Amino acid sequence: MVTSAETSAQQGPSPGKDADDIHVSPSDIAVGVVIGRTSEFFDFFVFAIASVIVFPARLFPFVDPLTGTLLSFGLVLLAFVARPVGTAIFMRIDRKHGRVTKLTLALFLLGTSTVAMGLVPSYAVLGEWAIIIMAVLRIGQGLAIGGSWDGLSSLLALSAPRKKRGFYAMVPQLGAPIGLIVAALLFSYLVSNLSAEDFLDWGWRYPFFVAFSVNVVALFARLRIIASPEFQEAFETRELQPTRIRTAFRSDWRAIWLASFVPLASFAMFHMVTVFPLSWVYLYTDETLTFFLNMLALAAAFGLGSVLLSGYLSDWFGRRRVLLWGALGIGVFSLMAPLLLSAGKTGVSAYLIGGFMILGISFGLSSGAVASMFNSRNRYTDSAFASALGWLFGAGLAPLTALFLSTTLGLFAAGLYLLSGAAATAVALWLARQMEFQKQG
Repeated sequence: MVTSAETSAQQGPSPGKDADDIHVSPSDIAVGVVIGRTSEFFDFFVFAIASVIVFPARLFPFVDPLTGTLLSFGLVLLAFVARPVGTAIFMRIDRKHGRVTKLTLALFLLGTSTVAMGLVPSYAVLGEWAIIIMAVLRIGQGLAIGGSWDGLSSLLALSAPRKKRGFYAMVPQLGAPIGLIVAALLFSYLVSNLSAEDFLDWGWRYPFFVAFSVNVVALFARLRIIASPEFQEAFETRELQPTRIRTAFRSDWRAIWLASFVPLASFAMFHMVTVFPLSWVYLYTDETLTFFLNMLALAAAFGLGSVLLSGYLSDWFGRRRVLLWGALGIGVFSLMAPLLLSAGKTGVSAYLIGGFMILGISFGLSSGAVASMFNSRNRYTDSAFASALGWLFGAGLAPLTALFLSTTLGLFAAGLYLLSGAAATAVALWLARQMEFQKQG
């Protein structure tokens, strides 16, 4: 017997069926999405901050601080390499056992990997095994992030009123600045209230332990939505179901690769205003960690407001136009960044606040822009892989590449690297537009 929901899933939404006809509350989805994304980004930033101020001393004491930081950024990269693999593994679990099982396993892996990182002894205790264990746990984080894709972001945009879809598509991105604010302030509190010896010995572990409790809250918040019959039907009628990976890539491989470059500028900028400046200030200036971490949290608050603004701008002017503006803004910032970062405390403050305000405009629309490039048949699978590849190309390589270029060629080289990301996004947006014209023709 074929249920009405199954029939709808096979036929797809009827042409005259608007979002308002489906009894799904966008506000309910938004809450689950924001909580879930906040937990993921909190885990992400806890590791990223530790890769600059903790791991070089604990895991790589046998090399100079710069080399130790570059090696730590290599650990950061591992999660982004593992993310597409995690997407493939958990997509299969989704097809076989359902989204609730997939999400539970993914967030459990994310939480346990993060907590276990806080228990890893130093190089002085375990030698090379400390590095190997941390690398394995980082890969576990990447696999889990790849599996945590739940389709709620796409459902949120599709279920919202037509005139507010840009705003609701922006909502998932709020989790990034919120997660950063919490992580930065937590590390700032520990750094300012503990001696350097105590912080490197045991104080740095607490943010990793906090991450587990944050993940538990996020898991229950998301499961409460996903497990309900109403939302199961919404996923089916909106055709947000996992398709076979081979099938999706066979029919949409060009669109997947192109979509992974659309948010490249914002994903690269993401690390260029967080982890990279932290490493530069920590290695080459006399500014205190407390100052930078507090300023990072303040700048993220400006970024939060900018992300909100991007949603309104998207509904007024169109998503791709605003994304292009964001890419152009990132391009201009890339030329000014070297001057700001080398201009002392005032310059660093301007770098962070200005960078986050520009980032928010572009980053706020990146999730919705990726999902909108695919048809309903493979949207769930295509969006998951395009997002995973975009993070790999954009954010994964950024801190390692930027720090290496800036220390060997100068800060201007890091700016040119960011400029190349802005150019790639502009070209991808143009190609996406041409692809649309070809389909219409």
